[in-house]
Amino acid sequence: MNLIIDIGNSFVKLAVFQDTELVFKKDIKLDVIVKHIDILRKEYTPIEKAIIASVAKLKERDLEYIRKNFDLVELNYKTAVPFINLYETPSTLGLDRIALVSASIMHFPYNNVLIIDAGTCITYDFVNAKNDYLGGAISPGISMRYKSLHNLTANLPLLEKEMPENIIGTSTNGSIHSGVINGILKEIDGNIETYQKKYSDLTVILTGGDANFLSKQLKSSIFANSNFLLEGLNYILQFNSN
Repeated sequence: MNLIIDIGNSFVKLAVFQDTELVFKKDIKLDVIVKHIDILRKEYTPIEKAIIASVAKLKERDLEYIRKNFDLVELNYKTAVPFINLYETPSTLGLDRIALVSASIMHFPYNNVLIIDAGTCITYDFVNAKNDYLGGAISPGISMRYKSLHNLTANLPLLEKEMPENIIGTSTNGSIHSGVINGILKEIDGNIETYQKKYSDLTVILTGGDANFLSKQLKSSIFANSNFLLEGLNYILQFNSN
């Protein structure tokens, strides 16, 4: 069994895979990571291999505990991956994007794939039918757009995301919802259409925390998969174990 540790800004995603099957996942706080890993070691025996993303955010004693108890891959831009990385600045490529591209290779090898991760930021990553990763785009996510309207203006309120009923906002709140959500939907659909003009056989994956919220409103045909990043990390771990 494999242990997956994905350290985000506020929480840690822990997951356990039996080969390629996800058998456990949970979001926890960073300061209790060792406690929860101890529990997993008892419940899912034996977990021998592990992969961790964003090592720098861990306390040294917690990292040493993980190194001691697992055959550990500490993901960075030099880690062996199942694609050719043609990004011009590979050292700046986010570990989440590396994992997402790896997942696309696992599910759709030798296909033109666009992976859209709707999280804190919305990232677009493209891998071609030669398994070459070419790059993509980064734009503000839903929460970031709501916060920027509130923080960078004098009078606009901070709202929770809400799907607008109409393109025409008839109140300030309605106008904000329309601007943020419809703007994102048009952005995503527009990017997909642009890629499709060049790659007619394009496969599109939508993942991330806001994927389910957005997926039903998009015009384009997509595959929604909330576990895509975890699957990618597991695939990288398997790739480095062979």
